[in-house]
Amino acid sequence: MKILRVIKKLKEKSALSIKSTFLGAHSYPEAYRENHKGYIELIIREMLPAIAREKLAEYIDVFCEKGFFSPEETETICRAALEYGLKPKLHVNQLNSIGGIQTGIKLNAVSLDHLETLTDIDIQWLSGQIPGNQWNGVCTLLPTAAFFLRMPFQPARRLIDSGCAVALASDFNPGSSPSGNMSLVISLSCIQMRMLPEEALNAATLNGAYAMGLENEVGSITIGKKANLIFTKPIPSMAYLPYSFGTNLVDKVMIGGEFIS
Repeated sequence: MKILRVIKKLKEKSALSIKSTFLGAHSYPEAYRENHKGYIELIIREMLPAIAREKLAEYIDVFCEKGFFSPEETETICRAALEYGLKPKLHVNQLNSIGGIQTGIKLNAVSLDHLETLTDIDIQWLSGQIPGNQWNGVCTLLPTAAFFLRMPFQPARRLIDSGCAVALASDFNPGSSPSGNMSLVISLSCIQMRMLPEEALNAATLNGAYAMGLENEVGSITIGKKANLIFTKPIPSMAYLPYSFGTNLVDKVMIGGEFIS
């Protein structure tokens, strides 16, 4: 609650487009290690109503994984959150494929995030090849998390070739990705995940905006959108951005039509 209140104040003061996600269903407190049902009831009966009263979040994220929240528990929490207007953005298939993708699609999740561990059937679900699957969400890939945790990188090439919409993000957090460097994210996506430079830049900008429900506001240089722009130093081509990994090629940054650096 404290963190979400800080984010709310940042929304009021910052020129950036900021969205907030409730992460209460990411692990179990010590007191509820053996009482998962009790903690889920606490989320539904106390946490969600309190967040809704103060309008502290737009999204809810559940860590659907072995030892954390099952697909059934994930659905229960998300359906309760939807009653308060919080849309699902789910943490699925990082370590195991246990049905989180199918649950997310059933819930019409805005995005399904991580996706390091994918089966052929999972990719068929994500790409809409399963009959009756009308999911229009985004697969958000987090290569710096895989890099930091020494995990296999997400199969971006297979997802894109199968027709999936892919977004890129840093997963900037102290536990599994202590870097918010999007230039590195783009480089890893091209070098390790076989994305083309154009695909990686699209995934980090327009598709990233779509994954946050901001596609009509930011993400591309379009009449009517905010002038949130990054100006690079002189470079020979777009491909030079991921090629020159570890090099800061940003010259200036504009937010809302005004230079901030």
